[in-house]
Amino acid sequence: MADYTNLEKIRLEKAQQLKELGVDPYPRRVKRTHTIQKASDAFLAIEDDQEAEPVQAVLTGRIRSVRPMGKITFAHIEDGTGRIQLFFRADDIGEDQVSFFDDHYDLGDFIQASGKVFRTRSGEISLRISEYTMLAKAITPLPAAKDEVVDGEVVQHATLTDPETRYRQRYADLAVNPDVREVFRTRTKTIRAIQHFMDSKDFLEVETPVLQPIYGGAAAQPFITHHNQLKQDLYLRISFELYLKRLLVGGFERVYEIGRDFRNEGVSFKHNPEFTQMEFYWAYADYQDVMGLTEELFAFVVEEVMGAKSFTYKGQEISLDQPWQRVDLREGIIDTTGIDIHKYKTATGLAKAMKSLEMEFNPKAARGKLIENILDHYLEPTFIQPTFVYDYPREISPLAKTKEGDPNTVERFEGFMGGVELCNAFTEINDPVDQEERFLEMGRSYSEGEDEHHPLDEDYLRAMRYGMPPNGGFGMGVDRLVMLLADKHTIREVLLFPHLRETEK
Repeated sequence: MADYTNLEKIRLEKAQQLKELGVDPYPRRVKRTHTIQKASDAFLAIEDDQEAEPVQAVLTGRIRSVRPMGKITFAHIEDGTGRIQLFFRADDIGEDQVSFFDDHYDLGDFIQASGKVFRTRSGEISLRISEYTMLAKAITPLPAAKDEVVDGEVVQHATLTDPETRYRQRYADLAVNPDVREVFRTRTKTIRAIQHFMDSKDFLEVETPVLQPIYGGAAAQPFITHHNQLKQDLYLRISFELYLKRLLVGGFERVYEIGRDFRNEGVSFKHNPEFTQMEFYWAYADYQDVMGLTEELFAFVVEEVMGAKSFTYKGQEISLDQPWQRVDLREGIIDTTGIDIHKYKTATGLAKAMKSLEMEFNPKAARGKLIENILDHYLEPTFIQPTFVYDYPREISPLAKTKEGDPNTVERFEGFMGGVELCNAFTEINDPVDQEERFLEMGRSYSEGEDEHHPLDEDYLRAMRYGMPPNGGFGMGVDRLVMLLADKHTIREVLLFPHLRETEK
């Protein structure tokens, strides 16, 4: 049984009073002739026509403000298209109906209101009420309130600013913060733009299994579940990669997928255990080809979503109207730290060289992991404008082809923007013998108990043995891209329901 607050008890009593008066506070049917936006547009279209019939409308929405003034009450309601003022006047509906609204309706309630659209003396488009009815009584008041002066009167509006409450009660956050709703419209626009671009390039959008018997395609710790009937452990996927590349074997030359991946790893401003990724695989392409397509993709998405070829993130303008900067990983590390990673063939030697650096790292980590630590600490934050870092250590790239003449380096790049890594791409291995050796090598590279490793997938190797065309692959964190476009500085701001620790009971 809910433990109601005093305010909630008062609202429950109001709901009961409505029932006793024969008014259903949660009716089964709604009558709406216009959205608020359409009603406003219809009024503006005839406002200057003296002979036009007035716009009569039945509107619905949530009550966002109320200002009683004796025989007149002003209120604002909001629907998914906008906000409009309601004008309750005793001369129109009687004093008892104005008083009934004042006594029984609260901020947050949903109302159906009928009347004529007009403009008040102060110039605001409004609905002159002829009838109204309750659509849904809100029992819990919307969070907090702030005062706003309207026409010399103090009006209360709901607001919500505490991040913890906002993330835990996203429904309330969305209800009272229009800018938050706009973030998620931006998210949808971003995904639609990605799809539009990929479709225009003749890529086929597909779906691959979320529950997998063997996880793979990335170095990450999976979530494990169990299928009771099959008596089989399964893994929530950490990547789409190995299934998408199976499709290249089957004859599809360009495939992509947008969906959820799951990694049982730490939470940070750019990490959530459940996240949205876009991956594509492109037959007969290499990582240089993928770089070019990546530049096109991001330029298209930014212009489609933002209406321009640039946007502002953390106060800095980021431009997509130029080729991306290209930085060789080895040279970038030399320039920022003075360490030449090619001189240190073992993790022990590299760890010793890193002791002089002002950063924390695990001295027992694998060599490739240490190099990643340097990249993350020294290089990534400096890449504000779009940048490709290319040619990575073999040890941390189990699915990428080695560079010709350099068996310790692979054809791989990562894309950065706003100081955040956004994408990762390879020239993919299509030699099944090489791939099997790499899986086995990766199994030995990490000590027992290491969170990240890559299991050997026999079925994937079987698929490769049928023949896989040369190909380039790409993966992008959609959430991180939305963070940048919406100018938000934590991934939680762009996830409708981010994962949080349980609260103490």
